[in-house]
Amino acid sequence: MSNLEDRPDELVCTAVDGAGVEVLTPRDVPLGGPRAMTVRRTLPSRQRSLIGAWCFLDHYGPDDVAETGGMSVAPHPHTGLQTASWLFTGEIEHRDSAGHHAFVRPGELNLMTAGHGISHTEVSTPETTVLHGAQLWIALPEDARDGAPGFDHHVPAPVTGPGWTARVFLGSLLGSTSPVATATPLLGAELLLEAGTTLELDLDAAYEHGVLVDSGEVAVAGERVGRHELAYLAPGAPSAVLRAEADARLLVLGGPPFGEPIVMWWNFVGRTHEEVVGFREQWQAQLGDARGEAQGAYADGRFGVPVGNDMAPIPAPALPNARLRERR
Repeated sequence: MSNLEDRPDELVCTAVDGAGVEVLTPRDVPLGGPRAMTVRRTLPSRQRSLIGAWCFLDHYGPDDVAETGGMSVAPHPHTGLQTASWLFTGEIEHRDSAGHHAFVRPGELNLMTAGHGISHTEVSTPETTVLHGAQLWIALPEDARDGAPGFDHHVPAPVTGPGWTARVFLGSLLGSTSPVATATPLLGAELLLEAGTTLELDLDAAYEHGVLVDSGEVAVAGERVGRHELAYLAPGAPSAVLRAEADARLLVLGGPPFGEPIVMWWNFVGRTHEEVVGFREQWQAQLGDARGEAQGAYADGRFGVPVGNDMAPIPAPALPNARLRERR
């Protein structure tokens, strides 16, 4: 999913030390015009920028597509990151410039690697009446961020226990391990808890973790976390106890502190002001040949052209007047 804000903030993302449970509340971000979808964004936030390499989390729905128009995101670029798409309800069609054409369906992971550069489209299918899910970005480390673009699809088998069901799409949890390789150690899982269930999760103490509450209400390590909130747990804990006050659906994320400051602006993840400016210039150069031509026609370049696309690409917004900050 693209960041469609007209004036996106420049986001300097760094790991921040913390202790105990920190509860983050989302901010609403509209993705376009008056009938467009609105997403709830919990990463990055003022309190915290990353959880492991997870650097962006948009949570949306359930939305009535008849009212919102669903998802219709025209070609847009990415670099230096991976996008992880996870749906609860609905279906989205994905096309990218590396030649991948796939569908995002509930309980199935689509992981797109931008690497050096990619562009893609995301459109909810005509059959979709309700759209509900999460879009996450993963920052790529220095040794992987300029690699070739790619795409992985995985359908995790559910694992169950008394009052709970889990689908582990990245990393390992509750005895289940995803086969999908990642550039840094990561955890990503959907967890369903029945009302009254208490579950102790064994955690990697080297990881920091996040628990996003999609529905219901839970206590995370004794801290009450409401619907749409994200609980952050600092590294060091070998386990965490979850208790569902009502039937709940959660996303559990984790990874060791990333350790590399990143400058994140619009759909780009870089390391310096100059890099991000260069990414924007290269995307705009691809669009330059398209101005005044037929809708959807634009030049090839660093970010390529999605297969089978018939939509006009999204121009990059203007850069802020100040230099994009870089922290080391």
